[in-house]
Amino acid sequence: MSETSRSGAGRRLEAVSLASQSPRRKELLRALALRVVVIPSDFDEDRAEAAGEPEQLALTFACAKARMAKATGPAVVIAADTVVALDGQIFGKPKGTADAHAMLRALSGREHTVYTAFVVCDRGTGEERSGVESTRVQFSALSDTAITAYVASGDPLDKAGAYGIQGRGGLLVTSIVGDFYTVMGLPLARVGGALAELGYDLWAS
Repeated sequence: MSETSRSGAGRRLEAVSLASQSPRRKELLRALALRVVVIPSDFDEDRAEAAGEPEQLALTFACAKARMAKATGPAVVIAADTVVALDGQIFGKPKGTADAHAMLRALSGREHTVYTAFVVCDRGTGEERSGVESTRVQFSALSDTAITAYVASGDPLDKAGAYGIQGRGGLLVTSIVGDFYTVMGLPLARVGGALAELGYDLWAS
């Protein structure tokens, strides 16, 4: 069966390439009834210069992931990047447990903003769509005991801002203003809109 087939105004999309190692992004795309093939990218965000406005930084990183992705897998490639910003400071993934603890202490009792940029490329047509979504997140006041326990779980170490809103990380959050999926790492409605602009129909069966 081909990756796409004609259905109404748009083509049915059955599979995508994901230029990200994030299990959360893979899970979100699979929830859209898509087969997801994770493809490697030569982009090393640990070595990249993390400076500038958070929106632009996230978009630059997402574009780099897409551009440097291996030319394998399904023709439609999706890449994304998430950063957390507080008082002009940008928090990416922590470099270790001490860094994760410091990030969570800084976020404790405060409102911060999560920015997730995405890129959708159709290698078959050469077309591309991209964008950035932002969501405000309010943290509860965290005790040192809670921070230490959460960091010890290992859950914060692969996430921007040292937390994930799903799982136990949800205990840290008292409210959000904006798109929940942006905080998870992939704004699904925006990505769906980008795919529609490229001629794909996620509602097709």
